[in-house]
Amino acid sequence: MRTVGVEEELLLVDPETGEARARSGAVLARVAQDDVDQDVFEKELHEQMLEFATHPQSDMGDLGAEIVRCRKEAARHAGKIGCAVAALATSPLPVSPAVGIHRRYQWMEEQYGIATQEQLVLGCHVHVCVESDEEGVAVVDRVRPWLAVLSALSANSPFWQGKDTSYSSYRSRVWQRWPSAGPTEIFGSAQRYHQRVADMLATGTILDEAMAYFDARLSRNYPTVEIRVADVCLHAETAVLVATLARGLVETAAREWRAGREPADHSVSLLRLAAWRAARSGLTEVLLHPAVMRPAPAETVVRALLEHVGEALADSGDLDRAQESCDRLLRRGNGARVQRELLKRTGSLRDVVVECVRHTQT
Repeated sequence: MRTVGVEEELLLVDPETGEARARSGAVLARVAQDDVDQDVFEKELHEQMLEFATHPQSDMGDLGAEIVRCRKEAARHAGKIGCAVAALATSPLPVSPAVGIHRRYQWMEEQYGIATQEQLVLGCHVHVCVESDEEGVAVVDRVRPWLAVLSALSANSPFWQGKDTSYSSYRSRVWQRWPSAGPTEIFGSAQRYHQRVADMLATGTILDEAMAYFDARLSRNYPTVEIRVADVCLHAETAVLVATLARGLVETAAREWRAGREPADHSVSLLRLAAWRAARSGLTEVLLHPAVMRPAPAETVVRALLEHVGEALADSGDLDRAQESCDRLLRRGNGARVQRELLKRTGSLRDVVVECVRHTQT
């Protein structure tokens, strides 16, 4: 059974006004005082962000329980300094992002300017273990067409600087401002993958290997494929669904590789269009069907993903739970839909944030 770990980035907000607060250093100081979660929480690019990482889990129920626990612990630590945490992929209210003082972050701000200053976006990264770099690159090559579907399921960033963007995942559009971000061509081997990263480093455009911001990549620190397309999900259940489907995609891709099946030869241009469509539509309109790269209803495409990974999910015992979770998500809508419905009901972005603070721990 492949193990899975999840990294989530949470937004620090004022519990009364809903405004983002640059207090990650103070929260981490409280964590250090407790001396229990120091290996779980860490800083991110902006001071309004707090990241946590779960331990590798083979059982999705255990993974879900740990995500909920980490979210509640983040809320507890933040609460001690008068903050709250919200699983929102962008701040609905206007914000002036504060770049952290770490040397790496200062280099990024100097090199990339406003693109760094505006990167107050919060994602969910899923790590799925692989046996080798060769298997990992074979997986990266074969999951490419399906990643936009994960983006649509997780979409949770409709608002930017106090305005509706008309996107379901505006986070993903902001993320594309990094020079190395986005879908990749087919690598074909681990040697070609590593050579491509080395060539990128040699340009001086990125600081290190960790800045190869591919949609799916080999982890620098763990024996995993890291899938990086998802918004941080409003509900923990959705994060577990994304992780479940990610593991299903990795296992399915590895089986295809071992069986000698070639990856779908979709161009990067088409993959970028699929990613844009998912960001724009979420689950409300059409997506590009990964098999043919033509428009199809979002629900049809989600069902196609479930069918594609169905055998792997059945073998891991996750199929029924994944189907039920997909059904609930399609009925309720993703985080973007929930946020828009909250705004329609309350008429206040402040109330949207306050309500999403509650959703974050459920």
